[in-house]
Amino acid sequence: MLCQRTIDGPAHAIGIGVHSGRPVRMTLRPADADTGIEFQRLDIPGRHVRARAENVSDTTLSTSLSEGGVQIATVEHLMSALWGLGIDNVRVELSNEEVPIMDGSAQPFVEIIQGAGIRDLDEPRKYIRITREVSVSQGQAQATLKPYDGFRASYTFVADHPVFNRYPKSIEVDFASTSYLREVCGARSFGLMRELGQARAIRKCLGSSLDNAVGISDDQIVNIEGLRYEDEFVKHKLLDAIGDLYLLGLPVIGEFDGYMSGHTLNNKLARALLRCPDAWVLQALPTTNRQRAYGLRH
Repeated sequence: MLCQRTIDGPAHAIGIGVHSGRPVRMTLRPADADTGIEFQRLDIPGRHVRARAENVSDTTLSTSLSEGGVQIATVEHLMSALWGLGIDNVRVELSNEEVPIMDGSAQPFVEIIQGAGIRDLDEPRKYIRITREVSVSQGQAQATLKPYDGFRASYTFVADHPVFNRYPKSIEVDFASTSYLREVCGARSFGLMRELGQARAIRKCLGSSLDNAVGISDDQIVNIEGLRYEDEFVKHKLLDAIGDLYLLGLPVIGEFDGYMSGHTLNNKLARALLRCPDAWVLQALPTTNRQRAYGLRH
């Protein structure tokens, strides 16, 4: 059977919180099998927050967790990177409440984890295999999980804007044949420059800049370097969804389809699945399925 994974040693990052604007230090540390992913705020000693869908407390422009009165903000990009590298168990130490935004993608997290190394543990890795379709909606937006032998994900981004209209708005990826590390993890956050003031009025995006997001004016991309992928906008939406779904606590064997879904609907889907025990089973996979099971190609 495929084994659970953790990191081989500590991994460090220093950055700012995209919403708080505050500097933050982060250290990832190895964890034992069946620990899962846990966050600890060093400014609140002795308290842990588990990375679980039921602990999601806020989905305004990002995904935040709360447990025992302790909050951890903006976890989705780190969760996405951990999924992409097949990391099941890790302790995340933060100097304050928000995960650093880094460059607005999952790539910096992938790089620091790869630098620390990855090792197998003795316990088998478990998966949530989807056995029947589960779907949630909110207005026109919809998010669905359905059976599939592997992990396939599609997303449709809907926005009528002169810049968005120049680029692909839909994507479908089968991660048995497409590399998350090469094709998805570098997709950055993005936003309209004219909406930045509104976000800051509600104490969001206080640390946002062109160093950690793709800025979009009324008619062009503001960043000098342009886009990393032609379909970077929709790929970032997919990256976010993967991170949100990994809050199920286990990787999924199945197919995700998102239409205009964001953090709120992604979490609603995860919670709906957990409330439907007839829609999934726990399963371990043999080592012959390593590529499919870890959901990536290098």
